[in-house]
Amino acid sequence: MISSAYIHIPFCQHICHYCDFNKVYLKGQPVNEYLSFLDLEMQLTLQKFPSDIVKTIFVGGGTPTALSAVQLDVLCQSIRRHLPFDQGEFTFEANPGELTEDKLLVLQKHGVNRLSFGVQSFNNDLLKKIGRTHTVEEVYSSISTAKAIGFENISIDLIYSLPTQTLSDFEETINMALELDLPHYSSYSLIVEPKTVFYNLMQKGRLSLPSQDKEAEMYELLMEKMHKHGLHQYEISNFAKAGYESKHNLVYWNNEEYYGFGAGSHGYMNGIRRSNYGPLKKYMDPLKERTLPFIEENIVTKQEKMEEEMFLGLRKIEGVSKQKFEHKYGLDVKEVFPSSINKLVSQGLLKEQDDFLKLTKQGKLLGNEVFQSFLQ
Repeated sequence: MISSAYIHIPFCQHICHYCDFNKVYLKGQPVNEYLSFLDLEMQLTLQKFPSDIVKTIFVGGGTPTALSAVQLDVLCQSIRRHLPFDQGEFTFEANPGELTEDKLLVLQKHGVNRLSFGVQSFNNDLLKKIGRTHTVEEVYSSISTAKAIGFENISIDLIYSLPTQTLSDFEETINMALELDLPHYSSYSLIVEPKTVFYNLMQKGRLSLPSQDKEAEMYELLMEKMHKHGLHQYEISNFAKAGYESKHNLVYWNNEEYYGFGAGSHGYMNGIRRSNYGPLKKYMDPLKERTLPFIEENIVTKQEKMEEEMFLGLRKIEGVSKQKFEHKYGLDVKEVFPSSINKLVSQGLLKEQDDFLKLTKQGKLLGNEVFQSFLQ
């Protein structure tokens, strides 16, 4: 049963220096036409892959809040018309400074109950360096307006290991973020991806990044500060008050199926991972013929599903349940991955605790190495 949906809005008022998601500058783009084809994609997809209920919806980008209030209303009407969503988690990504009161009221009217703000830093100089156009003052203002309208489930994203960022600077960002007393925080280390401004600068030797040791110090500081503030770490990059964990993201980490709508989006339906065309014209052209805009379809083998179960599930702090793994695949996880598990345990990166295989403290610091070891 497919019970979650991701919807991609590829438009941005500006392009951040680190972003490699599918996006285009908003100005001059066929936004209304795109929303019309997005509506059609939802209709055609639900006809082909029906679902009784959708429990989580996540609208990301790009920047969904770059749309006007009228366009947001059109988008939300499409979502509510086609997706069987009654009660659950309905999240919109937002940029500080863009989510005005009229837009918030539109979202609230359609049942959006969770906001995820891309804050990244509480240092105005650093925000400029990474290509963000909002200010710290706009972060406070946007969150204050959202709270006043009645939004309680608010999350913010932070990035660390940014160019020229120091440990003390990141500590100040964490402190200022925690002063907002929000129920959820996500924080990721910077990854320099191809086809980004930062990648081009790095190729020219003009990107000054903190060392790996400094990055590890920032992550340890993050975990310590969040714990002291009463936020529990439920995934390697996510912290929440009890009951405010991201239900949508847990769908990914639990290796469950979900719809993916919009240009460049990915979905996982009926055992097949599908990806849509990214360029707007290539995305919209098949839909003109009432054909779904898939660029790629991959049937996931049982072996691949088990590998994904491990490298996604181990992101969760609780880890992977051996019992659930066996129930899902009919095999003992320790017999499927004997050498990987034994090696990681002997290296002190993985531990067995009751029914779970989970990362150790050192394993969290070297998570990517752990995850890679399950890819055959």
